[in-house]
Amino acid sequence: MGLKGIFKRAACVAFAAGIMSTGLLIASSTTSGASTPTTATWAETPNATPNYIFPYMSLAFFSVSNINQFQELMYRPLYWFGNGSTPDLNPSLSVADQPKYGTDSKGNTTVEVSLKGWKWNNGETVSAGDVMFWMNMMHAQKAGFAGYAPGTLPDNVSTITVNSPTEITFDLNTKVNSYWFTYNQLSEITPMPNAWNVTSLTGAPGSGGCSFTTYGTTDAQCTAVYNFLSEQSGYNPANPNSTDTSGSFSTYATSSLWHVVDGPWTLSHFDASGNISFVPNPSYSGPVKPTLTKFSELPYTSEPAEFNALAAGQVNVGFLPIDDVTSPTSNALKAGENNSRLSNFTLAPLYTWSINYFPYNFNSSGDGGNAGKIFSQLYVRQAIQYLVDQPLYISKISKGYGVGTYGPVPVEPANPFASKFEENNPYKYSPSKAKSLLTSHGWKVVTNGTSTCQKPGSGSGECGAGIPKGAKLAFNLQYANTSALVTNTMNAEKSSWAQDGINVSISSASFDTVIGNAVPCKAGSSGCGWELQNWGAGWVFAPDYYPTGEEIFQTGAGSNSGSYSDKKNDQLILATNKSNVSLTAYENYLATQLPVIYQPNYVTALTEIQHGLDGVTPQSPLWAINPENWRWK
Repeated sequence: MGLKGIFKRAACVAFAAGIMSTGLLIASSTTSGASTPTTATWAETPNATPNYIFPYMSLAFFSVSNINQFQELMYRPLYWFGNGSTPDLNPSLSVADQPKYGTDSKGNTTVEVSLKGWKWNNGETVSAGDVMFWMNMMHAQKAGFAGYAPGTLPDNVSTITVNSPTEITFDLNTKVNSYWFTYNQLSEITPMPNAWNVTSLTGAPGSGGCSFTTYGTTDAQCTAVYNFLSEQSGYNPANPNSTDTSGSFSTYATSSLWHVVDGPWTLSHFDASGNISFVPNPSYSGPVKPTLTKFSELPYTSEPAEFNALAAGQVNVGFLPIDDVTSPTSNALKAGENNSRLSNFTLAPLYTWSINYFPYNFNSSGDGGNAGKIFSQLYVRQAIQYLVDQPLYISKISKGYGVGTYGPVPVEPANPFASKFEENNPYKYSPSKAKSLLTSHGWKVVTNGTSTCQKPGSGSGECGAGIPKGAKLAFNLQYANTSALVTNTMNAEKSSWAQDGINVSISSASFDTVIGNAVPCKAGSSGCGWELQNWGAGWVFAPDYYPTGEEIFQTGAGSNSGSYSDKKNDQLILATNKSNVSLTAYENYLATQLPVIYQPNYVTALTEIQHGLDGVTPQSPLWAINPENWRWK
């Protein structure tokens, strides 16, 4: 989500701290004191408007803004996660009953899933065949889905049987940790309607031939369907480096394909600026029906403009920019004093089920390939991390609204997975330790300049394999211009790294541009020149809700942006997937190995909720929005 991207990431997400209009504001029909308000408006993350509608997507689109805040309003996943203020499974909002686990004659795991019989809005039932459709697409197009990691779905499935229209059984080729399989495998599946099983807009439902009844036998047909649906979303799989989908935006709200939904909302408007509107799906089968007649998402490109829109009552739910926080908080998890201009709003801080980081590109061809080789040296990564003063940034930049990220498992919300070792920060700020690491490995450190390798080689006291004499600790970092939090952190870190001659040139771009660039690549290939990319908020653990890390840190994983690869790490991840072992060994190892640059996990959103609008809280720690819960008093 995450983005996956949470950002799944995100896949990726961006820091929420208020945003600004890229065009005309859609004013809400609700005002303070209105007797029968019927609509509500919500502010999108700055420069991170949704840009992909098909819920089977690569890392370039695997973001919270696309998944949790757009697609899932219309297309419900097999299992819904987010139960109150926790990321736990929510059985009542899930399309299927909780899975039943068993063991076959070989000792491998079997999983039986029963659908509840919810309806698509074209009258068809959300069926076992719709689940098989998704699985056959995964079988044919593993590389097209950012949630894929080698050895996971669909690799760990031997056969799938449709037992009835509402029951399907997965026969696995291995034993698995049932908690992991529910939270990180079945969680990835979004049933897809027969209306999408086509290769043209005029094709009859099902004519695409991606099987609804048998598993793994129609790869060619499923690939053709995948290509067509991707192209209808604006993405050409034959040109994966092109991530501009805006040419198809005008069809999102009009295409007969995307109007077949099983979620509580259907799309009524979508434009290239990011103005998005939904109306209720009268056929929604879930237990919470919308009472709003319209829900709109509004685009902004600056924090002051969004703040002014909030103060003017043009937005019902938005975000307080960090620059407009009137006083620092003494408790990161509690709301401090609200801004006086927002007296008609309640301030509610949101921390997501996430870690914050940005990746090194270990395959980077930047600087003649030196960047990737330099990043591969653990001592370099340690030096860089020693110069990231997370407690200081939380205190000064985010005014106390933040917690540290010191490893691969979140520390907030409170959970049983984070280890004491990780929470204690193994790389506390120390410029002297950073300098000592560099000088002891053959670098001439030039304070506020550029350090260079003086002792090439892979022996003791040398720079490391493949790093030539004269190689520079000089890198390019592109970051998302989503908020002042991100910009101020980048400036602070650039200054801190410069103390020991690590010269980082920073530049900014939109969130969509950054996540489109920060994708796994092969050394020497086109598009592999990037060195460091920061989309602003690391990873929300969705749809991999159990933080075992295979989607983002396992070798070859679709969301492993920097192509990090470590055999011991892969083994530790595999152990958590196969049995109910503690995450401690895995998380402590990656806390020391630094596959990414760990960052402060600032407050995700200082959410402002207009008085009179109920149901916005508790906010989802997955940063999903659920306007079907919203009610005007």
